[in-house]
Amino acid sequence: MTGLVRSSVDLDERRRRILYRCWHRGIREMDLVLGQFAEENIADLTDVELDELEVIMNEEDNDLVKMVTGALPVPERFQTPLFERIASYRPDFDPVTN
Repeated sequence: MTGLVRSSVDLDERRRRILYRCWHRGIREMDLVLGQFAEENIADLTDVELDELEVIMNEEDNDLVKMVTGALPVPERFQTPLFERIASYRPDFDPVTN
C-alpha cells in the first residue's frame, strides 16, 4: 500500500516511484494534493505527462502550495493542462480525518 487506498503492485517501476514521491513530499498539504491526484491518475498518465509530473515534483513544496492555492502566480513553464488538473484537484480529507 502506498497511499490511502491504491496499491502500487500493478504499476511499473517508474509509476510506483512517482506515486511514492507524491505521498512523501515533506508538507502534508502537498502529500494530500499530489498523493491523491496520483492515486487517481497515475495509471492513465502518458509518458510525457509523467515527465512533466516529475518536473513539477522537483519544485519546492512551499512554492507549489502557493501556486496551487493561488497565493503565487503560476510560472509560464507550469501553465499546462496537467498542472491545471493538479491545481484544480481537491483532495478528500475524510479518509485522513476518520
